[in-house]
Amino acid sequence: MDLRKLKTLIDLVSESNVSELEITEAEGKVRIVKSEPHATVAYHAPTAPAPLAAAPVAATPVPVVEAPPAAPVATAHLVKSPMVGTFYRAASPGADPFVDVGANVKVGQRLCIVEAMKILNEIESDRAGIIKTVLVQDGEAVEYGQPLFEIE
Repeated sequence: MDLRKLKTLIDLVSESNVSELEITEAEGKVRIVKSEPHATVAYHAPTAPAPLAAAPVAATPVPVVEAPPAAPVATAHLVKSPMVGTFYRAASPGADPFVDVGANVKVGQRLCIVEAMKILNEIESDRAGIIKTVLVQDGEAVEYGQPLFEIE
């Protein structure tokens, strides 16, 4: 099971009234138990069936380690997502993006769209400057507060 899927499951459990979630797939079994203040994860790799004469072998939990995202340059201003949704750089598939790296933007200029619950929300620049980096891929899911652009 990939780390993105695990992180999504952990977030869903921590934000819901569900106290425990267990999922079994071909790659193994994941069990998430909510405790205060954070959820914990136990991952069990699949085991081969034990011979009839042998004692059963318990699977050892494998810790899930997620590397923190690289820190952006301190001089750049980050435009962050105001909501959870899907990030789009253009108004429609195949259209030119609203802005590209190196573009000079003004306050209030449309930078992208974040679709949430079938509603297209235009995200505008809150600072004038030059687009240094686009931090999200087109069509990628974004979280609340996730950096989308760096503006110098």
